[in-house]
Amino acid sequence: MVRAIWNGQVIAESEDTVMVEGNHYFPRDAVNPTFLKDSNKTTVCSWKGQASYHTLEVGGQMNNDAAWFYPDPKKPASSIKDRIAFWRGVTIEE
Repeated sequence: MVRAIWNGQVIAESEDTVMVEGNHYFPRDAVNPTFLKDSNKTTVCSWKGQASYHTLEVGGQMNNDAAWFYPDPKKPASSIKDRIAFWRGVTIEE
């Protein structure tokens, strides 16, 4: 079981993550949506496509743009469609 934890809360938990470039991508339905807030941030990866972000809110604290996903990944990255990865202090436990 892989878990994403921030501010003492389990944000995501799954046995079905996809590892890309050292990051676990969790199925969207394995992520607790109550901790996700929309963000306007986007970035572009040459082989994955355009990433969108969520800010995490846990216990009244915000972790801006700490979760990212590819809503429409390029073909080489199709395995991460509908999946979310984390950074910025989010601990990943395997």
